[in-house]
Amino acid sequence: MVLSLVGFLLMLQPYFVASRTNAVSHRSLSPVAEENMQLPFHRTKRFLQAAKRRQKRPATLIDEFLDQNSPLHLVFFPDATTAIDPVNGSDYYRPGNIWLDTEANPIQAHGGGILYDEISGTYYWYGEYRDVPKGWATGRVDVIGVGCYSSKDLWTWKNEGIVLAADLENQTHDLYISNVLERPRVIYNEITGMYVMWMHIDTGNYSKAAVGIAIGDSPTGPFEYLRSLRPHGRDSRDMTVFKDDDGVAYLIYSSQSNNELHIGPLTDDYLDVQVDMQRILVGQHREAPAVFKYQGTYYMITSACTGWAPNEALAHAAESIMGPWETIGDPCIGGTIMFRLAAFLSQSTFVIPLPGTPGSYVFMADRWNPAQLNDSRYVWLPLTVGDPDGRRSEFDFGFPSWPRVSIYWHQKWRLPLGWRS
Repeated sequence: MVLSLVGFLLMLQPYFVASRTNAVSHRSLSPVAEENMQLPFHRTKRFLQAAKRRQKRPATLIDEFLDQNSPLHLVFFPDATTAIDPVNGSDYYRPGNIWLDTEANPIQAHGGGILYDEISGTYYWYGEYRDVPKGWATGRVDVIGVGCYSSKDLWTWKNEGIVLAADLENQTHDLYISNVLERPRVIYNEITGMYVMWMHIDTGNYSKAAVGIAIGDSPTGPFEYLRSLRPHGRDSRDMTVFKDDDGVAYLIYSSQSNNELHIGPLTDDYLDVQVDMQRILVGQHREAPAVFKYQGTYYMITSACTGWAPNEALAHAAESIMGPWETIGDPCIGGTIMFRLAAFLSQSTFVIPLPGTPGSYVFMADRWNPAQLNDSRYVWLPLTVGDPDGRRSEFDFGFPSWPRVSIYWHQKWRLPLGWRS
């Protein structure tokens, strides 16, 4: 028992290494721990039942992470006593901790994306609202609606309410409570003056595999649901929307049973897809796309398809958003090798550009808690584009020399002062 406890503490030590410093620069990270380790074997009833159905194997980080009764699970889902409370003195992002809004309630914006509204100079965070009201079932597919939060600083978030609500009565409606609404994205259309929301729409058994479209005349809604469709006549699951510098918007979605990603431009009013479509990352089984752009190059972070369980993140790059796209490797840096190979126990959802800091972004991810989805956590971390010395190779090999995309683990961190100026 003593040896097991010692092993458990040694496993956690690299996870907490960043807590020894308050530095926010990624250059001050402690050296990466390259090590293999066996996790302490916490034999819960759930695990023993599962063991009967498969051959014995060493417990993995993911096994322990998903086990609600494991002490490791509690480490990565700390209780409310460690909550981030920007209104009452919290100064740092703490990935995986409960994050409170301005009314001291946990933020409910899972699988979310960010809109920066130039009209109001405000950031809006849209995501899956999963705080189940009393009397509702807590099933993982229940639709409650799309939550919206507003902020001037990406730190203090005001709850603007549910801007697209579930339909509680019409069982044939896409937004009926037993269906699926995931990964809402909102972009502003300068031509029509409307805010347009795209989202993954599905049935409870994930057989519909479509996108939904809604519109509103304000970033805080209410949004009017228009319809669902299968883009380009193909199945669509995890998705995102990216608006380019020229105002053209693109839909990127997992298709062919998650075997590949598809990408294509939207119509001028952002209410449909155009016929042009490209298949990318064919056969790579990627989902959760998060797209951003730097110095004319397009980048994307994706995850593998392992349900709610975390897995290795990959970065991809392209000179044209329509491709071809090239995989350039795992962007995660810091912590143990097991922690990195599970994308810090999270899944990508969005990348936020930081104005005034070229090459610097905020990587948004979700740490899913499948047994209690409303207690899933947010993992926001610094992301940079560029080699450590900021240079590309001096040699021309006849193919693109992509700068490195790096997501740096920090136990706590904050944005640089004056970043908006």
